[in-house]
Amino acid sequence: MYNAILSVCLVMYLLLGSCRGVFKIQVPEVPVVAIFGKDITLNCSFTTNATFSLGDLSVIWQLTETRKMVQKYPHQPDQQADNFVNRTALFTEELEKGNASLLLRHVRIEDEGSFTCFVRIKSHQSASIMLRLAASYSKPSLHLEPNKNLKPGDEVAIACHSSGGYPQATVQWHDGKGSNITENVTTSQVANEDGLFDVRSVIRVILEPNSTYSCLVRNELLNEETQALATITGQHLKFPVVALWLTIGLSICLLGLLAALGYVCRRKIRQNCEENKAEDDAEEETEARTVMKPLEHANDKEEVNSNGSGVTCRWDQWKRKYLNDKKENPKQVKNLSTSALPLLPYFTVVIV
Repeated sequence: MYNAILSVCLVMYLLLGSCRGVFKIQVPEVPVVAIFGKDITLNCSFTTNATFSLGDLSVIWQLTETRKMVQKYPHQPDQQADNFVNRTALFTEELEKGNASLLLRHVRIEDEGSFTCFVRIKSHQSASIMLRLAASYSKPSLHLEPNKNLKPGDEVAIACHSSGGYPQATVQWHDGKGSNITENVTTSQVANEDGLFDVRSVIRVILEPNSTYSCLVRNELLNEETQALATITGQHLKFPVVALWLTIGLSICLLGLLAALGYVCRRKIRQNCEENKAEDDAEEETEARTVMKPLEHANDKEEVNSNGSGVTCRWDQWKRKYLNDKKENPKQVKNLSTSALPLLPYFTVVIV
């Protein structure tokens, strides 16, 4: 008797289920990314093997957290949240095919969040879908602070600015070698009235000619990145006026010192040459006097020939001849002075 009752209950349950049909609802499992200001469709579909009419169907879209009404079928405008008025729609012609998707126009930052799709056909099913908002960042612009009267060695701030993006960006700085130098960076991200972020990143560096710095702004949600390069060349650097005049002054002083040093050296060399010449003349005079000394007593003597006539050879004549010979052939005269000259008093020249 007990088994018969269970069998009857099971048959009745199966018959009831076949009458209602199998009812399933499907939504994307991953978040849906919408571009700011564009339209987006939140897909929601249902399947059933039971026949139904649109009078039996009820579709409701609402915010998961606040349960505010987004859209409803049959449409009831008085129950819709103000920020969704004239911005939502259902594909009513496709409801019989199981399409309960929601069209959301001109998405805003405040639309980001979880939406729940309810579908009722005698019984109801629901599923939630996550909506993410994204917006591309503008190409960064770079500028120096300050940007005037710069000179090598100054500390300068390079500012990178990008705007109109969402969500918050990741900012990286690199030098000319590609090394990451983001450690010394100050980055701020401020939302504007539309909820989009304006990014400003500042890095402080020591100014050097021919240096390159790059600022990279990355949107992780869109997997997008944009960057700008700044190359500092010598043309952007101004040589300081004080240093310029100091360099000119030092150059003039250096040239003056070199000229004075050259004059002193030239004078000293000339003086040394004159002193050496005087010493040489004195040595020659002394040597000549030493060599010719035996002739001093023969100045007034005269040798005569057999006819009694002769010519006197005097001291000054011998001296001049000796000095001239020494200049023309010093080696020969030197040998003569050490050997033959001491015999000159005994070999007085006689001209007949």
